[in-house]
Amino acid sequence: MNHVRPSEQMRGLGVVQEGAPILTEPARPFDLPAEREAAEQVIEKLFTAMERIGQVPPFAKGMGIAAPQIGIGRAAAAVQPAEPGAPVIILLNPTITDRSDETDETDEQYEGCLSFFDVRGMVPRPLRITVETTTLDGRPATTTHKRGLARLIHHETDHLDGLLYTTRMRRGIDPVPVDQYRQTGSAWAYER
Repeated sequence: MNHVRPSEQMRGLGVVQEGAPILTEPARPFDLPAEREAAEQVIEKLFTAMERIGQVPPFAKGMGIAAPQIGIGRAAAAVQPAEPGAPVIILLNPTITDRSDETDETDEQYEGCLSFFDVRGMVPRPLRITVETTTLDGRPATTTHKRGLARLIHHETDHLDGLLYTTRMRRGIDPVPVDQYRQTGSAWAYER
């Protein structure tokens, strides 16, 4: 049986892989509403990529993709929450303006990344974030997200800042190969 590594599978689906300079460069913000048409085109490409990628492995924890991951150095990302039927969240020019940072307001969970899908890493993240984005008509919009959705959005916002989740991992902790990651497909656990 010819086994294709997860990262090669993602590369085949058009996802830029680790080592490409675009993944470590800050994405260029959109000047909205002047660049509305360009932003709409990038959003359409993100939706197309999510549709293509979503056909392959199950994403029980939700899924996100940032424009640099499909070779576009612009500040746009899309996040599909884990809840069935939840609408995709579009992030244009996102900036995290507030986060819970106290010890009891952060947690550490395994994350994966489409740009190096062969491993999973334990990443500490805030349990609550507030994000300011720009609407297509140029107005600021502020939303607050919690738990798993906060994690997904923080991950994608990091991509737009040129950061991979490995930069957030505690020193001395390395990602584990996906075949050693025993919780594949299980939801992130949060205490109520």
